[in-house]
Amino acid sequence: MNRETGAPTEALLYAAEPPSLEQRARFLAFLESRYGKEIPLRFVHDESKGTGFLLVVGSDQYDWTLSGRYRQLHETIQGAANPEGKTPIALIREKIESFEPSAAPREVGRVLRVADHTARVSGLGGAFFGEILYFESGIRGMVRDLAPDGLGCILFGDDRDVVEGSRVYRTEREAGIPVGEGFLGRVVNALGVPIDGQGPIASQDFLPMESPAPGILDREAVNEPLETGLLTIDAMFPIGKGQRELIIGDRQTGKTTIALDTILNQKDSGIVCIYVAIGQKNSSVARLVETLRRADAMKTTVVVSASAGESSSLQYIAPYAGCAMGEFFMRQGKDVLIIYDDLSKHAVAYRTLCLLLGRSPGREAYPGDVFYLHSRLLERAAHLSSAKGGGSMTALPIVETQAGDVSAYIPTNIISITDGQLFLETDLFYEGQRPAVNVGQSVSRVGSQAQTRAKKEAAGTIRLDLSQYREMEIFTQFASELDEVTKRQLRYGQSLMQLLRQRQHAPYTSAQQVVLLTAGVGHLFEEFEPGRVRTAAQELLAHMEKAQPVLMQTIENRGYLTEEEKKLLLDEASAFLRTLAQGEKKEG
Repeated sequence: MNRETGAPTEALLYAAEPPSLEQRARFLAFLESRYGKEIPLRFVHDESKGTGFLLVVGSDQYDWTLSGRYRQLHETIQGAANPEGKTPIALIREKIESFEPSAAPREVGRVLRVADHTARVSGLGGAFFGEILYFESGIRGMVRDLAPDGLGCILFGDDRDVVEGSRVYRTEREAGIPVGEGFLGRVVNALGVPIDGQGPIASQDFLPMESPAPGILDREAVNEPLETGLLTIDAMFPIGKGQRELIIGDRQTGKTTIALDTILNQKDSGIVCIYVAIGQKNSSVARLVETLRRADAMKTTVVVSASAGESSSLQYIAPYAGCAMGEFFMRQGKDVLIIYDDLSKHAVAYRTLCLLLGRSPGREAYPGDVFYLHSRLLERAAHLSSAKGGGSMTALPIVETQAGDVSAYIPTNIISITDGQLFLETDLFYEGQRPAVNVGQSVSRVGSQAQTRAKKEAAGTIRLDLSQYREMEIFTQFASELDEVTKRQLRYGQSLMQLLRQRQHAPYTSAQQVVLLTAGVGHLFEEFEPGRVRTAAQELLAHMEKAQPVLMQTIENRGYLTEEEKKLLLDEASAFLRTLAQGEKKEG
């Protein structure tokens, strides 16, 4: 290779036998047509090439050996779409019958060193950031670091199969994942390979894992509700289609439960749900899948799992793979809910890879681009304009804190990216308040724009009332005597707190939430002892379903109530709860 011009000065032909005069002429003609000038050809004896030829021109290789043709066939099969869901044997047979070896040049590099699912590679000067590399052992890797001494890449497979000195080939393709309707109801790994034992999946397309976020003109305002079925969230921190709402809190405070209940609430709504498990135990993922199956919610859900036992490379790409699957449905005009559980483990996996690749550490040893790591992921959630199909993707990222510290590096980064956060407080959780949402530190920046009119009016000032109650509760701990007004306010706040407690995996419908909020904000539960409020609420819902089915259906379908319907709802609830409270007093 000429160092000044970069043009090849000599071609090497590796073969077991010298080429004939006719073959040599064909090689010289091929080189001239490919490189635009005559290039000298030198024969190099190599018994390992068998009956084939390996032509090396600078960093380009043209492999006509048996092993080279096998490698090309393997790559063809690996990257092949499978829209009909054929068995692996049938797909391989089909590709073998139609296979034609390529005569395209291939840049070839060498592995310098391997360590913990990362590798340093030399000799691939044309490779780009994010490109997929093909290793001689058959596994793939992704370029994640460009340096003067070579490329740093992460490996998607057993790194024991990659050894120093082995060859590496460019594919000139970005990382992608198969997508399609066939993935609904299935559990797959970060590469889209099914791991639920239910056979192959028919894919309809192959999308890049990373793609640009929709532009401003391609988006619409977030104003359609995506209800979680949780009274606390839907009443005070409503989530809209296309929003990014962070769920944050310490370990074992109910973060995954909120995400799971939200999926359960979508099973009959037509919304496609994608749950991405990052660094979770396989047993935890299995329990979640079983819960979804028992509730018949798995039919509209895709679970992408990169468990704690898998490599940091797979944990790193898992959320991008799940996002690509969501984009497939969003571009078809469908609504998608995607949950990333959790991004703190994702950041740790990325930090591990970057340190192994020799990247310079920054705050808390994270690399400097850790903010971009999550911003380019979460910005892909959007409500698309009608010109783009009108689909949406709503993201619920989860982040784990340590001792409630939301000012740590990763939590503050993601809080600044998202449109609000649900902060789960450990003390509330242990007090029995489930979901343990801290009203003061939680917020939805979309707010009431993503609420139905009926729910907005029913919720009223509940958030302000609860904030005042929490303050008063702390203050009155030091008071020996309380006046009647203060006692009444405390009873009202206690009744609201009890009303907002909700059983696990038991989401409320929109109509049920309106009934409970109307009764709660209307001070109708004050006459009950705190331990009886939840039972009274369930009895009220059962009564309303039986006594006012038309009104309940109207709330569900229309989303707003006339003044007469509001009065009817309040009067019916008031009469029932008054009678119920009086009956309990007589029994007492």
